[in-house]
Amino acid sequence: MSKPLPPKYQTINWQAYNQSLKQRGQLLLWLDKDMDWLASATGKRGRQPTFSDAAIQFCLTIKCLFGLALRQATGMVDSMLRLAGLDWAVPDFSTLSRRQKDLQVRIPVQKKQGCLHL
Repeated sequence: MSKPLPPKYQTINWQAYNQSLKQRGQLLLWLDKDMDWLASATGKRGRQPTFSDAAIQFCLTIKCLFGLALRQATGMVDSMLRLAGLDWAVPDFSTLSRRQKDLQVRIPVQKKQGCLHL
């Protein structure tokens, strides 16, 4: 018995095919300008945190997504903020290192309505 021949696919519309390949490499980044980047006062004694948990989580997400070291992640986040026209300070690597062990990651559950936005 011989194996059945696999179906043969043929690209007919090369323009659409090339466009779809280009779209695979696109990166779209949405930054909410109303995001609480700086931390609010905790009311506890001692030095207050400078950056919010959301800012720390954003930096660590970029670190994990692109497989970067902490110093590289701070550089990439800095360039992303500059490209977005935001003059926010970026947490340094030691702040990220200290805060990542206590960070409670909160990802809200949403029903899928199309694209996934993180």
